[in-house]
Amino acid sequence: MPQYTPPLRDMQFVLHELFNVVDTFRTLPAHADIDVDTVNAVLEEGGKFAAQVVAPINLSGDAEGCTLDKATHEVTPPKGFKAAYAQYVEGGWPALSCDPAFGGQGLPIVLKEKQMRRQKEAGSDGRNTRHTNN
Repeated sequence: MPQYTPPLRDMQFVLHELFNVVDTFRTLPAHADIDVDTVNAVLEEGGKFAAQVVAPINLSGDAEGCTLDKATHEVTPPKGFKAAYAQYVEGGWPALSCDPAFGGQGLPIVLKEKQMRRQKEAGSDGRNTRHTNN
């Protein structure tokens, strides 16, 4: 079974030590209350989701793929994908950076992008992700 270990320390280094994102957030009224602990919690929980939910279904996605019923035009995803998507939605990941007035969490888009990156890495074999920035 494939394993994925999110590079948390690398992500924290880039966000906190290179970009000082929390200092930048403090200058933005919508994100002024976001601190290092909040950023780290989002990174850690997002890493857990990628490692524990996305990575384990990688092989079934490759082996089974989606199937199309030509009569009904219904697409059936590989085993585990429907449940993984339900967990994704339940965890609030699609709305991470969306406006709270519309059901979002209102977090900075950089955190949403980091999460999308983790999911992509966890759901690939690494060929497309090894030599890119975190």
